[in-house]
Amino acid sequence: MASEYLKWKYRDVKPDEPVTLTSAEKRKNWWHYHKWHVFLGFVLLVSLASIGWHAMGFGETLPDYRIAYVGTNPLPDDTVSAIENVFASLGEDLNGDKKVSVLLTQYAGGEDAEAVYAANMSLMGDLLECQSYFFLLEDPERFQEEYHSLCRLDGSLPEDYDNSINETCLAWNQCPVLTAKDLGAYSYSLLGETFTGDNNSLIEPLFLGRRGFWTEKTTEYPEGCESLWKRITEGAYIS
Repeated sequence: MASEYLKWKYRDVKPDEPVTLTSAEKRKNWWHYHKWHVFLGFVLLVSLASIGWHAMGFGETLPDYRIAYVGTNPLPDDTVSAIENVFASLGEDLNGDKKVSVLLTQYAGGEDAEAVYAANMSLMGDLLECQSYFFLLEDPERFQEEYHSLCRLDGSLPEDYDNSINETCLAWNQCPVLTAKDLGAYSYSLLGETFTGDNNSLIEPLFLGRRGFWTEKTTEYPEGCESLWKRITEGAYIS
């Protein structure tokens, strides 16, 4: 309880009187204390919208066909584009976006051990998720021995113990439909030096195979991919 002296000393002090704010002043006061909350909420909303947008495939071209290249050294970008264009010229729009899109993914680490390991891990992810239907292989025997993922040319599946490439793949130059296509040239720069060459020289030694499915899980558009396989290998001869 306050003493008489304190009551006398603070006799003229009055409690703060409530201040009445206008609507504009209320909005300004609210913004002063909440602007960072609004900003952070906006950033979060944009981030979630972006994730959802890309997850649903909006704003990007989704491939109708996927090709996996497995080799020692990566192919030049021009060579990759040439292969994608050849497949696209023979394919059809499977996903309804009114364009034929082909995506070739390279699993080649070169001479670097870490890059080779990363390429192998990425390839395993591709195989487990059944992403690629077509395979371009530098060494099909090694691929089938390690991954046992190719079906036979007629679509049947090799037995679990059969890792041979017998009737599972074709050399690029065994397919008249492919060899009839103009693949053009490649050009790339490395350490200040420009290298050029004919795409045929890089592609013709490769072997073409397709994915076999031992479970219900398959690639996207398996029927459309099979139709393209038949067009690509039409008239192919087996040596």
